[in-house]
Amino acid sequence: MVHYLYLYVLDTMADWEYGYILAELVSGRFCKSDVNYELVLCSNSKEKIRTMGGFILQPEICLTDIQSDKGNVLILPGGDTWLDVAHVDALQCVKDLLKTDLVIAAICGATFGLASVGILNDHKHTSNDLSVLQAVCPDYSGRSLFMENPAVTDGNLITATGLAPVDFALHVFQRLDVMHKDTLKAWYNLYQTRDPKFYHDLINSLDPDSRIQFS
Repeated sequence: MVHYLYLYVLDTMADWEYGYILAELVSGRFCKSDVNYELVLCSNSKEKIRTMGGFILQPEICLTDIQSDKGNVLILPGGDTWLDVAHVDALQCVKDLLKTDLVIAAICGATFGLASVGILNDHKHTSNDLSVLQAVCPDYSGRSLFMENPAVTDGNLITATGLAPVDFALHVFQRLDVMHKDTLKAWYNLYQTRDPKFYHDLINSLDPDSRIQFS
């Protein structure tokens, strides 16, 4: 069965924050054998956007058209424009989507967007910095639910600081249950420590019929 990995794209999007998630879910190289994800770019309109790194991307659909079936995931990457009025309708849509089976994962500046429409007032969460979150989002009142962790999962909502793209990916993979436990542990340890030992643990954890072959 094909699931959809929706990436919300916006001007100034932080290119590096979602890379681990896209690489593993789309390639499936370390995932369970029945995991199959298709990438779909979405936004508040179908106008082209320019990422922070200069890539020009063309959204395929508007956020309102995504399918919120179980197993699908929406990634909200960081960027400097989340508080622009252009994203208000999209963020209100995210608020509604949290009531469905869709997993929603926001990192860095995207957490400011969530806070601006009150989403973080009702969910355990993290962000880049609590004081900044309070300063830039007057309607934010979720201080008691703020956690000083690299990433936090609360139901179908995942949030992360912009300095923790690996932890962000870990929480997404855990929530979607796309890797075997030993595989995920080895994957995380490899990217966190860069110790070759965990590369061998990672390879040895894969299914015999893994889609990627190693000599």
